[in-house]
Amino acid sequence: MTTLKSGDAAPNFTGVDQDGIEHSLYDYKGKKLIVFFYPKASTPGCTNEACNLKDNYKELQEKGYEIIGVSADSAKRQSNFRNKYEFPFPLLADEDKSVIHAFGVWGPKKFMGKEYDGIHRTTFVINEEGMLDQVITKVKTKDHAAQILDAN
Repeated sequence: MTTLKSGDAAPNFTGVDQDGIEHSLYDYKGKKLIVFFYPKASTPGCTNEACNLKDNYKELQEKGYEIIGVSADSAKRQSNFRNKYEFPFPLLADEDKSVIHAFGVWGPKKFMGKEYDGIHRTTFVINEEGMLDQVITKVKTKDHAAQILDAN
């Protein structure tokens, strides 16, 4: 769905996390950043993906990565999701879809024969200069950290 590719400049974004704290690309200048988009908090695939990143968080941090999760869920839903699974990273509550649209991950989807618009599960790995090192569109929810680490 997204037209962004490796080598492109990352979109300049600003979003608010589960606690009302603002995060923007500028806040992570000089750091490597993983921005993962998921369709809906507390659903099986999204839980597997976020838990896999949590389980590998120490290794990802040792490699210099920070992580932000993004969905269109409310701050309350994101907070419940984060607290239930004890995620060590913020989850943006992008209800107006400004960050989702900036990265181009909103669009038509199909599920059980039904068509609807939604978030395409996609991860962007941004380098210290704000450029995209990786765009992962075929996310392996149970082994996502390895997809990121093995490519770098």
